[in-house]
Amino acid sequence: MAQAAASLIEDRALDAEGLAPIAARLGISDRHLRRAFGAEFGVSPIAFAQTQRLLLAKRLLTDTTLPVTEIALASGFGSLRRFNALFKQRYRLQPSQLRRNMQRGGVPAADMLLCELSFRPPYDWLSIRSFLGARGIAGVEMLGDDSYRRTVRVTSDGRDHYGWIEVGLSRTSPALRVAVSLSLARVIPSVLSRVKALMDLSCHPSDISMALGLLAKGRPGLRVPGAFDGFELAVRAIIGQQVSVAAARTVAGRFAAAFGHPVITPFPQLTTVFPTAARVADIPIGRIMRLGMTSARATAVMALARSVADGRLVLTPQACVESALERLRELPGVGEWTVQYIAMRALAWPDAFPHTDLGVMNALKEKTPRRILAAGEVWRPWRAYAVMHLWQTLVQE
Repeated sequence: MAQAAASLIEDRALDAEGLAPIAARLGISDRHLRRAFGAEFGVSPIAFAQTQRLLLAKRLLTDTTLPVTEIALASGFGSLRRFNALFKQRYRLQPSQLRRNMQRGGVPAADMLLCELSFRPPYDWLSIRSFLGARGIAGVEMLGDDSYRRTVRVTSDGRDHYGWIEVGLSRTSPALRVAVSLSLARVIPSVLSRVKALMDLSCHPSDISMALGLLAKGRPGLRVPGAFDGFELAVRAIIGQQVSVAAARTVAGRFAAAFGHPVITPFPQLTTVFPTAARVADIPIGRIMRLGMTSARATAVMALARSVADGRLVLTPQACVESALERLRELPGVGEWTVQYIAMRALAWPDAFPHTDLGVMNALKEKTPRRILAAGEVWRPWRAYAVMHLWQTLVQE
């Protein structure tokens, strides 16, 4: 609960909504949330948010050439005066002084923001990178030299911010190194929050290994890849129903190219941001079908887009799982495999279990869904991680 609240705060929900709506989204009172947050982190939600803002501001001052006023706004401070006062109180110097000190020290300002996001070892970077690469959408995602890259759109205060990120493994610490384009400076907290979800950085691998036993023994650092954009992931899942990964990837690439938003990046292969739900909801179904989708799948994509666009369906790790599952099951042409796969990745639900998946059946050498469900009971509440390990056995074979 406290961890979910922290994720929302890191994603600027506290700035936009206040504490009471965050508590309501988690199904508790704000008093209960404050108590749980204090027990988990030793500080109040307000103090936690302020610390996150100051840490981000310090990073922007040392790593970028953004003006101090821009940094204050990007970090979530309502005014430059408030930013200067709190910064001086915490670090005993003005923001401009810190920047001058760094420049005198010969530290060059980057043309991008570089961050490190820590994880609890072990972390199977090669597996998660390979998984994302195999399912990457052309123009939107790509693999670099030992890295994962993608285009980004983040909406804040009614404005869309476009750019790109590159994620790789840090060589000096148990962390992922994240490069973020400066065009995303004002929405850095949201970007980093999404990277954490995509790369499953909140995972406690020791707890999962203990619960899964022998199944996890060979790859104790295996994670469940999340989603940078829940709608994008859900569309990709619907396209992938009953077709190969390669075929789904081809159609998803056509979909992004036809309806996405162009973006300029340093990487020639990254040209497009995946379309929003609102954009897709207005597209005639015939145009979608012409990309190689059946009528049933195109109808499902349209229904998904409308449900997300009007706010009935929320596809984020902080969403109510029960409500999201109910809404997904109401969509025409969306089966239980798709529902569970979306829950596994977009909702980051650790107990999601696509038990009718062909790979799961092959790994267990069992074709009866009822028996697979029964076998999976021993892996609760970590069945999504069990699925990743089952899929990995097929890769190893």
